[in-house]
Amino acid sequence: MHRFSLFFLTTVLSLSLPNTFESHHMFDMTRRSSESDLGKLKEDDYETKSGTETMEMEAPSGDDQDPSQHPKRKRYHRHTQRQIQEMEAFFKECPHPDDKQRKELSRELGLEPLQVKFWFQNKRTQMKAQHERHENQILKAENQKLRAENNRYKEALGNATCPNCGGPAALGEMSFDEQHLRIENARIAAKYVGKPLSSFPHLTPRSLDLGFTNLGTQSGFVGEMYGGCDLIRSISGPSEADKPMIVELAVAAMEEFLRMAQAGDPLWTDQVLNEDEYLRTFPRGIGPLGLRSEASRESTVVIMNHVNLVEILMDVNQWSSVFCGIVSRAMTIEVLSTGVAGNYNGALQVMTAEFQVPSPLVPTRENYFVRYCKQHSDGTWAVVDVSLDNLRPSPTSKCRRRPSGCLIQELPNGYSKVIWVEHVEVDDRSVHNIYKPLVNSGLAFGAKRWVATLDRQCERLASSMANNIPAGDLCVITSPEGRKSMLKLAERMVTSFCTGVGASTAHAWTTLSATGSDDVRVMTRKSMDDPGRPPGIVLSAATSFWIPVPPRRIFDFLRDENSRSEWDILSNGGLVQEMAHIANGRDPGNCVSLLRSANSSQSNMLVLQESCTDSTGSYVIYAPVDIVAMNMVLSGGDPDYVALLPSGFAILPDGPGLNGGGILEVGSGGSLLTVAFQILVDSVPTAKLSLGSVATVNSLIKCTVERIKAAVMTDNASCR
Repeated sequence: MHRFSLFFLTTVLSLSLPNTFESHHMFDMTRRSSESDLGKLKEDDYETKSGTETMEMEAPSGDDQDPSQHPKRKRYHRHTQRQIQEMEAFFKECPHPDDKQRKELSRELGLEPLQVKFWFQNKRTQMKAQHERHENQILKAENQKLRAENNRYKEALGNATCPNCGGPAALGEMSFDEQHLRIENARIAAKYVGKPLSSFPHLTPRSLDLGFTNLGTQSGFVGEMYGGCDLIRSISGPSEADKPMIVELAVAAMEEFLRMAQAGDPLWTDQVLNEDEYLRTFPRGIGPLGLRSEASRESTVVIMNHVNLVEILMDVNQWSSVFCGIVSRAMTIEVLSTGVAGNYNGALQVMTAEFQVPSPLVPTRENYFVRYCKQHSDGTWAVVDVSLDNLRPSPTSKCRRRPSGCLIQELPNGYSKVIWVEHVEVDDRSVHNIYKPLVNSGLAFGAKRWVATLDRQCERLASSMANNIPAGDLCVITSPEGRKSMLKLAERMVTSFCTGVGASTAHAWTTLSATGSDDVRVMTRKSMDDPGRPPGIVLSAATSFWIPVPPRRIFDFLRDENSRSEWDILSNGGLVQEMAHIANGRDPGNCVSLLRSANSSQSNMLVLQESCTDSTGSYVIYAPVDIVAMNMVLSGGDPDYVALLPSGFAILPDGPGLNGGGILEVGSGGSLLTVAFQILVDSVPTAKLSLGSVATVNSLIKCTVERIKAAVMTDNASCR
């Protein structure tokens, strides 16, 4: 039940349930009069005594009747046990029998049709009365709970101070919590009093315009992403005047999201949004010139309970970590409501985030939005995002989130059903040509990618918590603590790689060459006082290119230690041995490995590698680690102090394609491969970057790309 204030609940009860707890007889009389359909019979010929017997009154008739006299004699017809049982059984199947059914029952039971009719009428009244008493008990308990909650609000307001003068806050001014409660009150009024929400103009959520009409036509966006402002760092929290509007927008967004998540045809056709039907169902303004609508929906069942899923979505650190391949950076600007009853029900957070594809050729999408979490019934939760563009300090956004989010339903045995909706309007003209088919199809940022990532990460988490792992799978890892430490170190390595390979506004890539789609882009970082990164100047280099080989074949080639010497220049052509292996799910490609090169010139170094794949993309990420530090990790030590410089590969499909049966699927065509290296070029953070170091890294990455192309193209040709 929605939260609402005590004074409103009292009003609702007085309007809709008069004297509910003391005068239930009034309800019975009202219902009997409204349901009675005796026709021409006098209403005082019969009256209800109970659900098991009928009472008949005899009165003088004709000229002998005295108007001043009342009926003197009453004759009660008590039904037999068999008659009651038969009618009870029939009532369960059909509480409203018609004339034919009543006549048939009367013949079978030896009763008059009117007796059967009144028994069913009385039974319906009795059942409604029981239902009303049950509801009244619930309302009474809720009333007491809200009384205590209101007292707490009063105490909090009594201790509040004015932000302007420092004196006591005026109770006449509406606080944010009160505004939230008033919106909920309006919704409850529509349910219990019968008034529509539009009857409360000061509480009605505004249209999801998102400030489009204030921006007008925008132009000149193309090519400006790489030098743009850093929204994550520059954004400020909402003002007190903005907060009531944010609440209204969140409530309206939740309503739209739920309808979109649960709708079928004609709004969705094969998980593709019908734009015309959407505009008819959800009227809205027109976005600035250049914005393209992108909407998708996907559902799956994941191995994680609904409570943990909600916690991941509402904790910005967990959310950005689980979806590190999609969320490059995220921050909670302000928590407007923490929820009630010790959980996230009703929680509101103003956030900013940057969404990415793992390639420097696809600009990130920045969003400033409110996230609203609500429990709709036992075991069912919804988390929805919607942009707050009309509150942004600068109207230069190239991406706006329409109501998007996740509907979570509890399933037995710790599983959950997830329905994900992604709906944005975006200016994607800066996307490189080779990535446009992927982006335009919705596979790059759409619901399918979110759901596939969540499913894979849930499997990874379940694997890390498993205790019944065969000893053969642990290799050199001799303890559960060491296994967890190694997985934690690998998780940090993957996150570091993903956040450093995209076209984030937090850093700017410099193009070394202009020879086509496989340009090498570099950037430098100074590492100081970071226990997870070696000190000095780090040079990052990345390139993305298309290759006519299916993603799965490239993934299997790159993750296999037996083929590593074919592309890894640093292995010096020697054999690579797997020292440890931890499975991370059903797919054998999802695993964490500890590798050692037989011909490595650095005998004190190992290679930590994680490979992961799902239907929307794959990664092979690795980093050299000191053998002494790795032994500490394998013994269960803290992995946060192990310095890592991850390198690796991101493999994406080049767009949707047709499989052998003519069915559209992901990854049936070529691949988009991103190769990225991080190298420490100087251990002194204040040193200057030499041109020789840049040339060396450029040569390294180009040589690696040529080796990969030669190997997989030869293998692909031999498989045909």
